[in-house]
Amino acid sequence: MSFKTAVNNVRRKVMHSITKNVGSSYKEPEYGSLKPEDIKRVLIIRPNHRLGNQLLLTPIVQEVIETFPNCEIDLFVKGGVAFPVFENYPEVHKIIQLPRKPFNNLYKYAKSWVSIKNKSYDLVINGDKDSSSGRLLTQLSRAKFKVFGDVNKEIQTLHPDHKHISKYPIYNLRYYLKHLGVDLNERELPTLNIRLNNEEISKGKSILDGISKNDKPSICIYTNATGDKCYSHEWWETLYQRLLQEFPEFNIIEMLPIENISRINFKAPNFYSKDIREMGGVLNNTAIFIAADNGVMHLAVASETPTVGFFSVTDEHKYGPYGNGNIAINTNKTTIEDWIQSIRKILE
Repeated sequence: MSFKTAVNNVRRKVMHSITKNVGSSYKEPEYGSLKPEDIKRVLIIRPNHRLGNQLLLTPIVQEVIETFPNCEIDLFVKGGVAFPVFENYPEVHKIIQLPRKPFNNLYKYAKSWVSIKNKSYDLVINGDKDSSSGRLLTQLSRAKFKVFGDVNKEIQTLHPDHKHISKYPIYNLRYYLKHLGVDLNERELPTLNIRLNNEEISKGKSILDGISKNDKPSICIYTNATGDKCYSHEWWETLYQRLLQEFPEFNIIEMLPIENISRINFKAPNFYSKDIREMGGVLNNTAIFIAADNGVMHLAVASETPTVGFFSVTDEHKYGPYGNGNIAINTNKTTIEDWIQSIRKILE
């Protein structure tokens, strides 16, 4: 574990201990007082700048849209990545953006926090139960109905998959509404989705055709990740060679990270872009996407591409791709033969 990671873990524990009781004074509204048709202004809070965490917010946004069809949504986030992620969500009215480096932009940071008090909402949702700042902002906000995201034993009992960071906010919202007397139709949980349009998908196909230069379907790999989540050059080289051997009827292409590096030394035809939606358009046209746990893995899922995510240090039950045939694989408990079998099953 790196020094930075250790410091962040300590910081999170300290903040959690300080804020764990935030919201305890919130008075639960009366049963029957919430009418879905009356919810017009919703605020969802997720102050994290990483691409993956903004993509993981898309399911709760879809859930809110489905539950409250007359509403407009404001998002309280950090950094600018939410803008392209939610570009094709007309229901998202405003994105309140915290600066990525608050100590370099103290005025803007404070202004963003204060802005929460300047607008009245019908419903405020903390998008991450483990976010101390999310709890504080939910408390600070002006709304009759507030979902703080508390851990609930009934949810844990009823939903074995509750640990997932995208699923728990939805289960939590449904629990809250149910206990206020709102009759909800049972439906599948929304999956990650950036709502690519036909033009973006068509452009992605043109780019992919230019890379592969043939009519074979493509397997896309992404060999980078942050910190301990990143697998070695040898690990990726071994997997790449097996993919070539096992799937000769497919192109193997590599999507490169922003650092423009490759853990297979650029042996495969590759694609590089800093445009999230352009990347999504390319991914949508591939047969499968294979990567370690990282933001681009979540982008592939949100681009509706069958995705295999490899996990070795992070919890696949919390961050793994789900729905649409996606699969999370713990590489500490499986072998390369298991990985190939899982990939083959998706491709077939």
